Amino acid sequence: MKDIQSLRGTGIAMVTPFLDNGAVDFQGLKKLTRHLIDGGVEYLVVMGTTGENVTVTSEEKRQILDAVLAENNGALPVVYGLGGNNTSALAKEMQTMNIQGVSAFLSVSPYYNKPTQEGIYQHYAILAQSSPLPIILYNVPGRTGSNMAASTTLRLAHDFTNIIAIKEASGNLEQVMEIIQGRPSDFLVISGDDNLTFPMLALGGDGVISVSGQAFPKLFSDMVRSGLHGDFVKARDAHYKMFQFTQLLFAEGNPGGIKVSLETLGVCGAAMRQPLWPVSDDLRAKLLASVQEIRS
Repeated sequence: MKDIQSLRGTGIAMVTPFLDNGAVDFQGLKKLTRHLIDGGVEYLVVMGTTGENVTVTSEEKRQILDAVLAENNGALPVVYGLGGNNTSALAKEMQTMNIQGVSAFLSVSPYYNKPTQEGIYQHYAILAQSSPLPIILYNVPGRTGSNMAASTTLRLAHDFTNIIAIKEASGNLEQVMEIIQGRPSDFLVISGDDNLTFPMLALGGDGVISVSGQAFPKLFSDMVRSGLHGDFVKARDAHYKMFQFTQLLFAEGNPGGIKVSLETLGVCGAAMRQPLWPVSDDLRAKLLASVQEIRS
């Protein structure tokens, strides 16, 4: 992409709305896309973990991306989630995919097979040499089963100019600081933990790829912009306004909580595909109360 600075600020890890019969809800997806654009976020992320990408077919993934691109109509950069644990298959998919309208790939560190740090480096090295688009690394050890060390991230950032950022969701602020301190000047460090976004901004981070900001895009993106501009008093107030809501969102896994919240806000339904299961009645009640409190 021409300007990686367009990915500073708030990106949204979009849910995939489903109808009660399990089909993709394209009207809900259109409404969600418009909700985010009107909410002032900087970019959209399609087919990440929050989008339930592991239960969506290849054909559906293309349809979902096309629907977002059509509604977006060039208004915001669109990042596409394309990661996995089969390096050669992933590289081929990057090479053959129709990338028109897509600004970058978000590619998660290999999961389940738990490669060594050298294996993680070589995986991304092949992707960097194969990809026609810039790549955002994604470190989320809570899902992948392995942590991408700061030294591996920095090695990749310095060795490949088209590896432009990391979505860092290790929850380890010392690791975040090590990356920020050692990164190239044009490499972005993006929060992958909503409730750690404010401290990461204070440390020199560049924004977030958010789940909770999907419900309240204006409030959350204003918080991030305030932090990027050094207004940490204003950013802190917004952070704490969202703090307990965000905790509730992940109490029974993602994206159950955010889907209930979006349903409450009239954006799209809360249906998910198995093996994910609806949140408990107790959590639903707490989420509804939290949404109403933030709206008031």
